[in-house]
Amino acid sequence: MQIHEPTVNDAHLGRQLTALTVGMDHLERRLSRGHGVLDSEGLVPIYLGDDLVPPLNLDDWDAVHSELDDLERQTARYPAGVRRTFLQDMLRSLRTATRLFEGEELSFREKLEGLVGVPAQPVSADALHDMHAQLAVLLERAGLRHGPLADQVVRWEQERALDAGQLEPTFLALMTEAQRRTDARIYPTGDYTMRLNALRGVPFTARCNFTAGQMDLNIDLNFTRAALKHLVCHEVFPGHSTQLLYTRDKAASGECSADVLLCTTNAVTGCVQEGIGDQGVDLLDWTEDEDDAVHVLLRRIRSASATSAAWYQMGEGWSEDRVHTYLERTSFGQKPWIEGRIRFASYSFRGPFIASYWFGNEAVREVRERVTAEQWPEFISFLYGQMHSPRSIGQFGS
Repeated sequence: MQIHEPTVNDAHLGRQLTALTVGMDHLERRLSRGHGVLDSEGLVPIYLGDDLVPPLNLDDWDAVHSELDDLERQTARYPAGVRRTFLQDMLRSLRTATRLFEGEELSFREKLEGLVGVPAQPVSADALHDMHAQLAVLLERAGLRHGPLADQVVRWEQERALDAGQLEPTFLALMTEAQRRTDARIYPTGDYTMRLNALRGVPFTARCNFTAGQMDLNIDLNFTRAALKHLVCHEVFPGHSTQLLYTRDKAASGECSADVLLCTTNAVTGCVQEGIGDQGVDLLDWTEDEDDAVHVLLRRIRSASATSAAWYQMGEGWSEDRVHTYLERTSFGQKPWIEGRIRFASYSFRGPFIASYWFGNEAVREVRERVTAEQWPEFISFLYGQMHSPRSIGQFGS
């Protein structure tokens, strides 16, 4: 007589995974009191599901390992495919996070591969060289034809920089159009909007402060309209805020497994979250002119450079001065941005996630570029309505 393995209740597993992950967040916050490897951010920075899936009450990290063991046994019974791939990667990521929260010292390589779910390596010099060559062509089309490429980028950004008084009205106009396009192409976002919150002295360029209803913006940097458009798309529509609205609604209605509520988790899900944000302009089909095209490529170059620099800094032990010089030469970034990347990479837990921008953008881009018009609704449901790792997102359509 043939014996069949019992099937897995995926809805139950999704709730269990969600309760455990948020429970880990609460345990880490309680034990560290804001002084652990995550400081005050927590494992799940924004969680909108307290009334849907409350956190699991955990006494210690041994209890977490026991829960992870159980989830791994259940995952092993899934057939090969997208869901199994994601669950394997997510559980490996949570296991790695648990080891860090317990005080174990892990190498930068272990954090990249285990926690973030990406290769522990720099972006190849050849890939950066090719992108630089493409950028030179785009800048020439935009009217910049003389001098080193780095000088051309500086001139392009300076000539198109928004004055301080232009930031808020430009932000509002861009957000209005981004929301219109998001409602039509991605998901109806209702009456949700954000206001602009200007900050100085922070290590990030911009941040989605969803619960406060504001996009934090580092005004130590200068912004072109194309750069501000990218940030609106990344942080608000169709990026982080939209993903939060979508996953909250779909989890509440039961249309999606409860683990979609984990979209902001500092785990393998972070890669695809950042990939959705960085692909925002393209997801909205909103490249208007050559400046937009320049900025899209410049973003890829800077993500690649920052990923490589973080590896050289934390994986190979380069000095900060050497890393600074490398970023100046390869990213053409403004000084506050370069300094922010170096600070970011040095953070014990969050540092490896600097690589999530490059690998997340590439993972989402590669799938988006092969999606047909007929597949678009299915792709959006796949992208926003399921949690993914960089590996599982690439299995769309398989």
